[in-house]
Amino acid sequence: MLSAFQFQCHFILIFLAASKGETRYLEVRDAGEDEPFLLLSEDLKRELSAGQVYRRSLRCIDMLSIEGQFTFTADQPQLHCATFFIGEPEELIMIDYDFVNIDCKGGDFLKVFDGWILKGEKFPSSLDHPLPTSERYIDFCESGNIQKSIRSSQNVAMIFFRIHQPGNGFTITVKKNTNFFPCNVISQTPSGRFTMVIPHQHRNCSFSIIYPVVIKISDLILGHLNGLFLKKPSAGCAGVGDFVELLGGTGLDPSKMFPLADLCHSFHGSAQMKIGCDNTVLRMVSSGKHINRVTFEYHQINLQETENRKENSIEEFCFPSI
Repeated sequence: MLSAFQFQCHFILIFLAASKGETRYLEVRDAGEDEPFLLLSEDLKRELSAGQVYRRSLRCIDMLSIEGQFTFTADQPQLHCATFFIGEPEELIMIDYDFVNIDCKGGDFLKVFDGWILKGEKFPSSLDHPLPTSERYIDFCESGNIQKSIRSSQNVAMIFFRIHQPGNGFTITVKKNTNFFPCNVISQTPSGRFTMVIPHQHRNCSFSIIYPVVIKISDLILGHLNGLFLKKPSAGCAGVGDFVELLGGTGLDPSKMFPLADLCHSFHGSAQMKIGCDNTVLRMVSSGKHINRVTFEYHQINLQETENRKENSIEEFCFPSI
């Protein structure tokens, strides 16, 4: 049974799939409770590959994963609206205002947030984002600059808006830029493979998977040699400037999740872990003195793996919640 957090996040991801095209473009793929996804049909893929600009109206709560031009027009007072944007791990979100007609003095607003916020929790967390939280908000009513392009720092972003007067609204164009060194990422899918590289940068990077998963680290290069530790109150990689940690929890913010394991040494091989939490995060902490790299793959835990919990696994956590 899905927890409340999983239901909300899966709802967003379902909405993401549905929002990639109109209803006529959607095809159902064996949608069960644990895999409730929709796929784009070949018709929309052909239209987009032909170079056409994709256009459609926005809903009050919406989700976008493709480039295009999107318009919101209020048909009644809309006081609590948001649009979530997500790209591939190596993509950044670009937002341009084409047209804005809102009443800032009357209480309307239109704000971009660099990341996602869900139930008060942020991704990336304040510890992992290069900007302080106050600077991650860009308020149109304060800047009034319709010509300025807004670029996210990772593959997710969102807008909040409130519009009182029917007929008012805005139009935005969404594009994607390539990020050659992806840092903070939310995965669109329950399975995949990824290599995270931090080249001589003092920063923290988190890769979030909003599913219970089996995660296998196959390659880890750090600037020192130490050890592999399961988290204990007085153990781990404390004092080490470069390491990878695995986190699990029920929310979106990695800084509020439970630390499960530290990996403090370079190795080539395989370290596997089953994490049955609503959200799983692999987080790399880098001192900036070295080029650090980690390669890992992951897939959603299936029923057989849930029943056979001890097979080929470092440890398991959070299974009571799934």
